[in-house]
Amino acid sequence: MAYDLQKEEEVKEFVENLGIEYRFGCYKEKKPEVCHLLGDYLEAIKKDFSKAGKVFKNNCLEYKYGKSCLKIGNYNLIGKGLDKSDTQEALKYFEKGCELNEPTACLHAGLLLTGSGPDSKIDRNVPKGYDYLTKSCEGKDANACHYLAGMYLSGVPKNPKEFNPHKPEKNKNIEYLIKQDYMKAFEFAKSGCELGNMYACANVSIMYKKGDGVEKNLELSKKYFEIAQNLHKAHELTKELKFQQGLDEDKK
Repeated sequence: MAYDLQKEEEVKEFVENLGIEYRFGCYKEKKPEVCHLLGDYLEAIKKDFSKAGKVFKNNCLEYKYGKSCLKIGNYNLIGKGLDKSDTQEALKYFEKGCELNEPTACLHAGLLLTGSGPDSKIDRNVPKGYDYLTKSCEGKDANACHYLAGMYLSGVPKNPKEFNPHKPEKNKNIEYLIKQDYMKAFEFAKSGCELGNMYACANVSIMYKKGDGVEKNLELSKKYFEIAQNLHKAHELTKELKFQQGLDEDKK
């Protein structure tokens, strides 16, 4: 049946039928990718975050679908569809998603384990977190590559409280889990840039300009600066378009 999506009644019918198809594909045919679509449908169309969370959780644990592990991990992280947030539970699902080769789940697990915020309820484990971030970067997650570059640019102290980013000379005698290494920082920054992270491109530009971790090259510095600028413009345009769409929706 062809739907006229300009007509409100036919749009409603299309959306309802979509939900029926997703339920059939998930519960009867037991297709993990369709179960994930059902979760997305319950989240985005029905705004039923509690049911969506249950679908994502089941799809992660029963059908071992990495993207659903990432979703339910995010739900636990912010308390979406739940009574409260649970960072430790979120980490469990991120690690599960990473085992199932979902790069962004690896990223989130790595960030939680390498974090050192005062409100963090996760025991800091930099080596384990580093492994997750590396797997994420190798899985082509640009943010993971950028974060790893940052770890090598400044180094990762054993005791974060001893580290003073504003007075580098005071950091020379503290113990590091990951020592500053501009060559590795450059490698990860370049990978992040190639995957589309504008901040990674900016770092590559600066490192070429200064000759940090790579031979100084002003021409390449300019090239990567322009790439960073273009990515920034594209990012701003996308935000503007989404904002305009929101305004258009409000007018309806």
